[in-house]
Amino acid sequence: MLGLALLAALVVQNDPAAVLGSIADLSWRLAIVLCFPVTLVTLFDTLGWRFAFLREGVAFRALFASRLAGEAFNLTTPAAIGGEAVKAWLLRGHAPLDASLASVIVAKTTITIAQGLFLLLGIVVAWRSILSGSLLFYGMLWLLAVEAVALGLFVLVQTRGMFGWAGGLLDRLGVRAAWGRSTLGRVDDALGQFYRTAPQRLVLSIAFHFAAWLLGSLEAWLILKFLGSEVSLATATVIEAFGTAIKVATFLIPASLGVLEGGFLATFVALGLSPTTAISFSLVRRAREVAWIAIGLVVFAVMRPRAPNAPEASSDPESHPGEGRSAPRC
Repeated sequence: MLGLALLAALVVQNDPAAVLGSIADLSWRLAIVLCFPVTLVTLFDTLGWRFAFLREGVAFRALFASRLAGEAFNLTTPAAIGGEAVKAWLLRGHAPLDASLASVIVAKTTITIAQGLFLLLGIVVAWRSILSGSLLFYGMLWLLAVEAVALGLFVLVQTRGMFGWAGGLLDRLGVRAAWGRSTLGRVDDALGQFYRTAPQRLVLSIAFHFAAWLLGSLEAWLILKFLGSEVSLATATVIEAFGTAIKVATFLIPASLGVLEGGFLATFVALGLSPTTAISFSLVRRAREVAWIAIGLVVFAVMRPRAPNAPEASSDPESHPGEGRSAPRC
């Protein structure tokens, strides 16, 4: 609610009539923004997830649909992690639970690494612009440094058995984990094996996610062009890269609502662009997000009844019956 209130305040303070008028002027072009290049972004991100599996085996169609549904939950829940459990759950019957859980963790890691590389690109481009030396520029440098340290620690704990440790802690606290200890142990094994034996898949996963982030720059350029602001692709890259950094920094807020708009406003003003254009740009982006959240929820509703109710298959033939059963996490 606070995010929505902040968004409303930003709209009110920046000529709402002009903002709504510029969006209305998009007319049929809004339909283009709703479809392109976001469809390509989703395809590339799905490929990034596909290479986060240690082995091939899950149909691309299932991955694509599961990602659509999962991202709808990520955009509507705090910390953007609820959707990861949804993705793993929807792949029941397509992959063992330990493999699907490990894949969403690896994909979350590789997409964040790709985002860090994209932010680095944005900083390099901004260094050659009027943003060089500004507070916003140095703020992004600090965010990149913090993100690099956090990512390094996250990868480290993945290779040190974080699920086994967490499961043991929950047992000591008297809390029963949603999945059995043996399943959690197999997830740890799968993560360790991926990082040790699949460097090519790791690089490919990062590469496809990075391509998806780059396509976000194209979307930013296209929206601004439709809104009547002719900017270079380099400027659009800075706007998009800084926006992704703000999203990462405010991941506890669902969809970074309100805060992301404030970040765009600061970036646009620093680049000499109109505040009204910044708010219009943000609202068009939100309209696209709402449309794809709706699509994702429909996909979830269609896929959910098809998920099998039998105990989850495990890659460990010695596991006890029923230990791998997965439960809805939505």
